[in-house]
Amino acid sequence: MEIKSAEFVMSNSDVEKCPKNALPEYAFIGRSNVGKSSLINMLTSRKSLAKTSGKPGKTQLINHFIINKNWYLVDLPGYGYARVSKSSKKTFQKFITEYFSKREQLVSAFVLVDIRHKPQPIDLEFMAWMGENNIPFSIIFTKADKLKPQAIERHIEDYRNIMLETWFEMPNYFVTSSSKNIGKDDVLNYISDINQNIN
Repeated sequence: MEIKSAEFVMSNSDVEKCPKNALPEYAFIGRSNVGKSSLINMLTSRKSLAKTSGKPGKTQLINHFIINKNWYLVDLPGYGYARVSKSSKKTFQKFITEYFSKREQLVSAFVLVDIRHKPQPIDLEFMAWMGENNIPFSIIFTKADKLKPQAIERHIEDYRNIMLETWFEMPNYFVTSSSKNIGKDDVLNYISDINQNIN
């Protein structure tokens, strides 16, 4: 898929105020500081479509971007470690939950995981919640340029072994690096294939 246009549409904290049309949506979510904004900018070939920051937890709203005039990329707040008050965290975690449970236009989510680290309970718990609520998702392993190929395979195998203790199979996954443009075509072609099946 070639991205010819990528435009910001709206930010809000109320699922009821999200775009009303029936265009398919793909939501991106991950632990704070996982590299989500950089990944979105890499996928769309826009340097500052999503705001990057050295401070984790800058995304605190549901952000809609329309891509090629025919699907939405949705940037959701990160979970965990964001340096915000407990009340703020509780508020935006509530609308994350509402987005996933109520948003009928959602076709698939992408859960971002930092490939440099061993499986983290917070990521495993979030993916378990997605599975229990029948929300389709793929894993995007980020920052692959920071590890050698053997280490990447080893860390993915760690995730596979842990998840297969409770999952029927390992979810679909992609290995990416925003700085090296790794995985860009794989993710975009996956979205393109789904969109073609919808239409």
